[in-house]
Amino acid sequence: MKRMFGIILGNVMITGTYAFITVPKEIINGGITSFSMILERLFHIDLTVFVNLITILLLLFCLFFLGKEFFMGSIFSCGCYLLLFTLFHSMGISLPLPLPVCVIVAGLAVGTGYYLCINAKSTAISFDIIALILNKKYPKVNIAFTMGLINIFVLLTGFAVFGLLSVLYGIVFTAIQAFTLNFLQKYGKKVLRNHCHSTF
Repeated sequence: MKRMFGIILGNVMITGTYAFITVPKEIINGGITSFSMILERLFHIDLTVFVNLITILLLLFCLFFLGKEFFMGSIFSCGCYLLLFTLFHSMGISLPLPLPVCVIVAGLAVGTGYYLCINAKSTAISFDIIALILNKKYPKVNIAFTMGLINIFVLLTGFAVFGLLSVLYGIVFTAIQAFTLNFLQKYGKKVLRNHCHSTF
């Protein structure tokens, strides 16, 4: 139950952030949703179609390269992601916050969401799967740093569609997200453990 709760909470943070902040504000961060936003503009097909197709493709990568435990957690995560993003996106809500604040909040929330999923031996069914596969093969590969590089590559492909300002905000978003994930991977368990000891 603890593992499932971590996966659900991680997906609520990620999909809620995408649906209520990054998509309506057109902030791209290089993840699946951002890549789907680029494809939506290019092909005029609904965003959720691309999100769902890419998600399923990455889930297959997870099956072949990350093993049964990650795959089973990711199946559950995938269901949460597809259901929650479709639900939240259909609400048509945009948080009324200044754009710079949105970038900071989104970076912190998505980085934390990724951490919760990875910590629960799952994936967020995003390009984190590629980073996890590389880390499994080459343990010295930093997951957060690799995700950051992939995200920046996706951001650059979106330059012609969303323009320089969106890409710059996306790079800041990606940097905050990667820093948050890296920090929590290093210190998250220790902080939670100390909090539990101080509570009880």
